[in-house]
Amino acid sequence: MQLETYISDLLYRYDCVTVPEFGAFLTQRVSAKIHETTHTFYPPKKALSFNEQLQQNDGLLANYIAEVEKIPYATALNKISRQVRSIKSFLVEGETIQLKNIGEMVLNTDGKIQFDPSSHINYLTDAFGLSHFSSSDISREVYKETVEVIEETAPIVLTPEKRSNRNWLKYAAAAVVLLGIGTFGGTTYYNNTIEDHNQLAQEQANEQLDAKVQEATFVISNPLPAATLSVKKQTGNYHIVAGAFRVEANSKKKVNQLREQGFKARQIGANRYGLHEVVYASFETRAEAQNELFKIRSEHNRDAWLLIKKLD
Repeated sequence: MQLETYISDLLYRYDCVTVPEFGAFLTQRVSAKIHETTHTFYPPKKALSFNEQLQQNDGLLANYIAEVEKIPYATALNKISRQVRSIKSFLVEGETIQLKNIGEMVLNTDGKIQFDPSSHINYLTDAFGLSHFSSSDISREVYKETVEVIEETAPIVLTPEKRSNRNWLKYAAAAVVLLGIGTFGGTTYYNNTIEDHNQLAQEQANEQLDAKVQEATFVISNPLPAATLSVKKQTGNYHIVAGAFRVEANSKKKVNQLREQGFKARQIGANRYGLHEVVYASFETRAEAQNELFKIRSEHNRDAWLLIKKLD
């Protein structure tokens, strides 16, 4: 079993992948950046790290392996455990562990795992297909300096010239015509610029108005009486599994027992093995589910486990 392959697959979809009894691989989004010296543009990515303290099994990795290899959940856990023992033995012997597309691991002088993430893969799906590139520095002062040199070497000299009154009137008339044309052209350009600006401002105002209308709360002076509903449907993709039963009647009986104990138990249907699954409760976030799972394992059922599944 290539454990790093399954870990790599899950890192594209999750921010935390825990390897039971070993540690957790964590990702954090990093924005795009530009290197000031090399002028290299780097796309956004997921920065990968490793936390040796997070070793509690959350069911994510084992469930994924069981689903891919079509094996029972317990068998998948045993495979992970054997792989972890092998990795730890190599680390203790001073060897460097290479995890493909993830990074390298080695024990430091304090006996702690030192992780060096791989820089050849980006787990951020939003940046798929983007790679870093370099751009040469843009200099805009060269043209200015060239103009200054030309002005110094070829200055413009105005020489006095006698003009008759008639020529003066001719040039004055031409200046008036040019001034009128320039004024008309400038006015037209100004009006077009103002019109473009107003159109852009109007579009932005319409967008803001649409957003306000969508977010607005309307108050009705004579509202209808509110209807009170007693049925509350559980939601969330994180489920704490209490057991799976071949006979559906037994699963219903288990639900009633758990509800008498105060749990929000329910049936979530049959799994791929045809067993009817019963859960203690469902949660919107993994943190809520894990907190409740630890409590249930310590007080009620040590075999309870976390199922991550989107229900129809």
